[in-house]
Amino acid sequence: MTIAVKNINKRFGDFVALNNVSLDFPSGELTALLGPSGCGKTTLLRCIAGLEHPDSGQVLLDGQDASDRHVRERQVGFVFQHYALFKHMTVFENVAFGLRVKPRAERPSEDQIRRKVKELLELVQLDWLADRYPPQLSGGQRQRIALARALAVEPRVLLLDEPFGALDAKVRKELRRWLRRLHDDLHVTSIFVTHDQEEALEVADQVVLMNKGRVEQLGAPSQVYNQPASPFVYGFLGNVNVFHGRVHEGVMASDGIQFDVQGHDETQHGKGTAYVRPHDLEIDRYTPESEGIVVKLRRAHAIGPLAQLDLERADNAQLIEATISNERYSQLGLKDGETLVVRPKKLHVFVDEGAAI
Repeated sequence: MTIAVKNINKRFGDFVALNNVSLDFPSGELTALLGPSGCGKTTLLRCIAGLEHPDSGQVLLDGQDASDRHVRERQVGFVFQHYALFKHMTVFENVAFGLRVKPRAERPSEDQIRRKVKELLELVQLDWLADRYPPQLSGGQRQRIALARALAVEPRVLLLDEPFGALDAKVRKELRRWLRRLHDDLHVTSIFVTHDQEEALEVADQVVLMNKGRVEQLGAPSQVYNQPASPFVYGFLGNVNVFHGRVHEGVMASDGIQFDVQGHDETQHGKGTAYVRPHDLEIDRYTPESEGIVVKLRRAHAIGPLAQLDLERADNAQLIEATISNERYSQLGLKDGETLVVRPKKLHVFVDEGAAI
């Protein structure tokens, strides 16, 4: 099923939750709605499900206006952050619930329900827990049962609202890989809400970045990460160092340090903001001949394959975060308090309030 929203607006009192949002969700793909709390992503999901009604605009399912359709008529499966399982029912009965409450004319036979539930529990690899009750399960197991229950009614659209938000980091990582594999098997058009950028970039086919009720950028994970359309997107996706200055004829000057800025040779005295990822900084020991930003090493966190360095600029005390390989860190033999020099290997500059170059 294809899903589209056209010119959706939604207010709660004076708060603008959605501001003229238009999006297409491709059939069979997994789309992440990503953004900070209050950006409108859950409201948009609920409008698609029919749990909220927009003030204006359309929700289109397979090209047909579904704005006035009841939630039961939209063939949508919904998975919430906090499972919403019935505690007094077994795992089996929870998964069977949606099938049992169908209108009599559409309700499968008891044998068909048993077979369907068994299939789904095998699909989520929890068939051995059929007779347990939700309080006897771990958080990760409960969320997989919630997903099986949503799939039981064979939805044409699967909507997930922060599905792993209540779980610890290790379980969350395992479950998102599992969800990606499951989606590759089922190819149900799916939309999930998250504020976790790593989750969105790892799992989704398409990422929609939202901010203050608007869409900031839409694209494949690699596109939104490597080609951010605005300062907000750059700052939201991953750690970043920010430098402010003036851009003039292809050069940006910031606190006495100059950076070459490709592709903007015509700019005259423009206000610029440069964004540099921690892994795009080159580190060396300082010498009087060194070119770059002079810093002092305040702290190094070198566990695993990467070393994270907390640096302080010598000229203005700005904190800079750099990431280098642990091998490089060992070669340099760095110690806290040492004076170093950093140079951006790659930077992204926005000029005049967000015009990208």
